[in-house]
Amino acid sequence: MSESHWVDWNKNTQSKDYRGSGSFSTFIIIGPVCFFLGILFAQFPYDFPLLWTSEPVQATYYDFLETHVKFLHASPLIISRILNIVIFVGLLGFFMKLFRPAESNVLFDGASLILYVIGVGVYTSNIVKGMRTITAGIWDMEDFAGIKHDGPVSGEVILGREDTMKVLSASNTILAMVLVGVLVLQAGQWYAESKEKDDFAKGDKKEKKNDGQQQQQQQQQQPQPVEEKKSQ
Repeated sequence: MSESHWVDWNKNTQSKDYRGSGSFSTFIIIGPVCFFLGILFAQFPYDFPLLWTSEPVQATYYDFLETHVKFLHASPLIISRILNIVIFVGLLGFFMKLFRPAESNVLFDGASLILYVIGVGVYTSNIVKGMRTITAGIWDMEDFAGIKHDGPVSGEVILGREDTMKVLSASNTILAMVLVGVLVLQAGQWYAESKEKDDFAKGDKKEKKNDGQQQQQQQQQQPQPVEEKKSQ
């Protein structure tokens, strides 16, 4: 079985160039993830009535939520640029940790990168597109008649206003779960490293103890020098 050349199989948590949970690259991964989780937490009160309660949603609430989404989408250009910069900062952290990675990096950081990319896809395909759809208000046009599907197999599906807002709220929840998964994997890497360090420490302690016992046995097996009696 051929080993991957881009993975440094000789590197472990004790190596000097190992980029683990305590490295700067981990910080620039966790920072953007927590930043986006904070934004989603601020959005949670708006999503709660649509997904997390069985009480009927009033029609006036959809008007209020539509105004809120339009206000967010009409934010200054610097807001979207900051969001894009933070996204690429997180990707930079993953690329730094996965440059000549150890086996631990492949397992934990590779899976975290997959979740992070999924989150970026949810953001660009669902959230951004949903905000654009709500801002455009296509359901207010005269030729709009509910759900529309163009093409026999594939095509564009346009939902009504209420369904579009529910999909947007569900996308926020999915994105939050994906980002929490990244944090769980990074925490798992920290736990695995701490356990491995403990195992290394126990192994070193046991090895030193065995070396000490062997030295004592060797000293006991050596013949004791006989002292010559001094002639009286």
